[in-house]
Amino acid sequence: MSAASTAVRPTTAPARARAAEPSGSMGRSIITALLAILSLVWLVPLVFILINSFKGRFHISDSPFSLPTGERFSGFTNYASGLKLNGFAQAIGWSLFITVGSVAVILLLTAMTAYYITRVKTWWTSVIYYVFAFSMIAPFQLVMFPTSKVADLLGLASPWGMIVLYLGFGGALSVFLFAGFIKSIPMEIEEAAYMDGCSPLQTYFRVVMPLLKPTAVTVAILNTMWVWNDYLLPYLVIGHDENYKTIPIVIQALTGSNGNKDLGAQMAMLVLAIIPIVVFYLVSQKHIIEGVAAGAVKG
Repeated sequence: MSAASTAVRPTTAPARARAAEPSGSMGRSIITALLAILSLVWLVPLVFILINSFKGRFHISDSPFSLPTGERFSGFTNYASGLKLNGFAQAIGWSLFITVGSVAVILLLTAMTAYYITRVKTWWTSVIYYVFAFSMIAPFQLVMFPTSKVADLLGLASPWGMIVLYLGFGGALSVFLFAGFIKSIPMEIEEAAYMDGCSPLQTYFRVVMPLLKPTAVTVAILNTMWVWNDYLLPYLVIGHDENYKTIPIVIQALTGSNGNKDLGAQMAMLVLAIIPIVVFYLVSQKHIIEGVAAGAVKG
């Protein structure tokens, strides 16, 4: 009986594998189809903005989903009108300054914070960690008006103050990602640096910080896309100052006081605002997956 059973096993196992293969292949095909549909859903608004940026403003209202052909095609008139908009060039400079400054400060300070609260095991570092984690739950709309009032009182209603505010709102997720990755770094690496005479700061900057590169790239990409495209926080804090408007605020200004909108120029300026961040994301997208996977090794 045992001999018969051993003779049957080699033939039944491959048979079960072959029987299960079609169902597994079908499941992967269904998932691929769903992801393709989801990708199209996300691409439709971008395509909509692009095709309407080459139409006249009245053609956008009459036939928003038609292609820019024939009399509907206005060439690059909308782009020329948008680039002539007062303050657009200055808005590009301020958006770049706020984005680069905010991301640099977030990377430097949140990585050091995550390293400290991960390596120093006390009750209050655990409290700080969970405060960062739970702060991601609170929606921005809950604190946006108190934030604008406090920013005025503290003198943060400026591009430099915006960097501080973005550090406050973007620090929680960044600390969470960095802490998850640091927990996966073996302590033996740092102990070897201590044995070689490195101080804690030297150990962090010479040993730990280079290892944080995958997560640092992810944090930089996510925060860059957020800060560059953000409209609400700059509008609440510095939107009243004509000298400090960012790109989203200037584009919104194309809506007149009586509700009259230059849709063509708006679409063209949206394309110009989207192109840098889309190119930046396409170049760096593989680092997002690597960094998120690295930061999720340990809770």
